[in-house]
Amino acid sequence: MKYRLKDKSILILLFFSLLLILFGLVMDSPKNIYNGLVKIILERDILLTDYIVIGGIGATFINVGLLSLIFVLILYFMKIPITGISYAAILSITGFSFFGKNIFNVWFIIIGVYLYAKVKKEKFSQYIYVALFGTAMSPITTEFIFSSYLPWYIGVPLGILVSILIGFILAPVSTHTLKIHQGYSLYNIGFTAGLISTIVVSIIRSYGYNPNTRLITSEGNNLLFGILLMVIFLVFIILGSGEKAYKKYFNLWKYSGRLKTDFIVLEGLNLALINMGLCGIISTLFVLICGGELNGPTIGGIFVVVGFGAYGKHPKNIIPIFLGVYIGALTKIWDIKQTSVLLAALFGTSLAPIAGEFGLVWGILAAYMHLSVALNVVYLYGGLNLYNNGFSAGLIATFLVPIIRAFKKEEVSHN
Repeated sequence: MKYRLKDKSILILLFFSLLLILFGLVMDSPKNIYNGLVKIILERDILLTDYIVIGGIGATFINVGLLSLIFVLILYFMKIPITGISYAAILSITGFSFFGKNIFNVWFIIIGVYLYAKVKKEKFSQYIYVALFGTAMSPITTEFIFSSYLPWYIGVPLGILVSILIGFILAPVSTHTLKIHQGYSLYNIGFTAGLISTIVVSIIRSYGYNPNTRLITSEGNNLLFGILLMVIFLVFIILGSGEKAYKKYFNLWKYSGRLKTDFIVLEGLNLALINMGLCGIISTLFVLICGGELNGPTIGGIFVVVGFGAYGKHPKNIIPIFLGVYIGALTKIWDIKQTSVLLAALFGTSLAPIAGEFGLVWGILAAYMHLSVALNVVYLYGGLNLYNNGFSAGLIATFLVPIIRAFKKEEVSHN
């Protein structure tokens, strides 16, 4: 497969990253952006920490755009073919760079994955997506290095070593976790990260250190961010448009979305772009219709849905997840407008393959259960795993899919 800079697939990711940087530059002065970036780097990144509050809109978008651009260039220079998983990985980096990943804290986990590849005498390119998704545990780096509980000469080396070790074990553990939920949760590394971070936090708690979650989110930017997101998603649709593309688009809906469903490989880039744009518009409207805020975390969640619009998600299998969380919010103790609840819906689309394969009702039930689990499991790792919903979705898929299959077998036997 030839790979050139002029390929449409890589150019779109490059322009997308540059657009985010440009938006950041327009939104603030260079001095404020610099000061904001410093604050973002030095801040604890524990869930939920909205970088828009910490560093301002300009610095946040510069952080987001730079990280996205750096990883796009890494894929390019490593000559990695750009497919659906590439878009899912890059836009996951984009999304979480609004609230937890920054230009400092992602690198030690990536180094760990790199060292694992070297020890195994294999190419790092085989593990590049494990490395990118594995930055879910970047807050652990910051938590130790900038800890107020530890002297710097302990915190800095400990943070570096623990982060590298986490990266080192990610690949073998993630291979096993995929077998557990059998691809019915799209965020396999999120499930892996939840297991690893639970063990890490349990160990550090046994030494008297107890990381606590927090909730720092911005408000009042719905119009600005709403316009920005809608423009981006409409551009995706336009870039993928064409008479043939529109006629074939619904071919995507025949896929359940179960790992590994790469829409770019299966149906082409244009259909994937249209799908990504539609998923983005639907996700943004869901947040606004529910009365929620477009802040760092919710924008991050929307971008992750969009990224996986090239790798398993489409309107048919994500809408049941939104419905399930919405119904859950009506009947449980949480308000649908809460950022944490909206994140359970957005990131809960990790369970889209359940809706895609087993139907609307099972998708709604999975999401209904996911809301409860997602808002409780965060305690296990004190917010140090950014893919909280990925861990929850892995648990739900592992628990629910065998039950669904048992009922399906029973239906077949009765027939």
